[in-house]
Amino acid sequence: MKYIKIFFIIIAILFLNVFLNKTYGADKKEGIESFPDSYKPYLQELQKNHPNWRFVSLYTNLDWNYVIDNENIFGKNLVPKSYSDRWKNTKPGQYNVEVDSGWVDASRRSLEYTMDPRNFLNEIRNFQFEALSYDEKTNNIEGIEKILYGTEFNNRIVDYVTSSGNIITMNSKYSDLILSAGKTSAVSTYHLASRIKQEVGPFLSHSSISGRVQGFEGLYNFYNIGATSSSEPMGAIKNGLKYARDGNGASETTKSKYLIPWNTKERAITGGGKFIGSSYINVGQDTLYLQKFHVSSNTGGELFWHQYMTNVLAPYSESSSIYNGYSKTGILGNSMTFIIPVYNNMPNMWTQNPNILESDYISDNTKVYADVTETLNVRSGPSTSYELLTKIDRNVIMTRIAKGRQSRRTMG
Repeated sequence: MKYIKIFFIIIAILFLNVFLNKTYGADKKEGIESFPDSYKPYLQELQKNHPNWRFVSLYTNLDWNYVIDNENIFGKNLVPKSYSDRWKNTKPGQYNVEVDSGWVDASRRSLEYTMDPRNFLNEIRNFQFEALSYDEKTNNIEGIEKILYGTEFNNRIVDYVTSSGNIITMNSKYSDLILSAGKTSAVSTYHLASRIKQEVGPFLSHSSISGRVQGFEGLYNFYNIGATSSSEPMGAIKNGLKYARDGNGASETTKSKYLIPWNTKERAITGGGKFIGSSYINVGQDTLYLQKFHVSSNTGGELFWHQYMTNVLAPYSESSSIYNGYSKTGILGNSMTFIIPVYNNMPNMWTQNPNILESDYISDNTKVYADVTETLNVRSGPSTSYELLTKIDRNVIMTRIAKGRQSRRTMG
């Protein structure tokens, strides 16, 4: 009887796992037609301006309110204390309590706003959904070289210094090594190229990759992994090169996994790429959004806890930096993939920015037209600081569903 009970317990556990995986397993579908109708107008506008962009719907199979409930836990999502109360948790005992220096708990409404992808399907903020995993359909040498343009890595044959001072010249360019690293690490080559630019700048003479730092000759760290701050002169760089040498005392298994020591530029670029991919990108959290909001995972592990940052607006902020970098290097026309979450039972209308209240507007539903010389900029809020959503040609007839209340000023 004891063995029969154990057998049925095991069967029950297996059934529960299958049920949970079926219920919460994410499902990806490619193409704008795979998205709910409330997503489509914005994606179609992006597609019109960027025909090489690919959009993938990530059906999380999670209920919208269930997701918000699990993220709306004190200390899990923060906003700057300087923000208005509309962004903050105002519950007694939790209001303006600094979870971190200068940071307080976010309100439920700010979570609903930042987690609703429909609020960010525009030219800039869409980059929080950019796929950071390797995609052979979009990642190529040409795109990498465009990112490297303006640096000494651009169209440059690789050479490096060994620990004994010999100079080795390879038959490969930096773009070749980055492409190979992307394939090996399963990380986007554009992400790797951008990270290298961000970490070591435009010059090959940067100490992290020169191979000539005293005591660390012939070692390279292109992503500044392990380069923690130190009061010692060049302390951060030396700490990064210590990691390049032996993984700061890592196990043989870890060193083998990340190709340590990084005593050639190829090992450093590829091994560092594998390090970057292993923690988030390779386990299904392969966008900035998914690294902030753990709503999908390849491992089947518990959701909502493995989150890279607490700033509720981190994906929003970082997407602007990515867009600006891509814009400057002229690769916005390249093929790119965006993975955009969809939840069950989402509200028909997306949550407005917490700075905007329904009481600020009155229903209108009248016909209006764009009374402008050329085009009218339509933004996500009532000022030029808000995101540009689309442009309307002169004299196009529209329906204005609401208009802002204008307060009257009194003299005196």
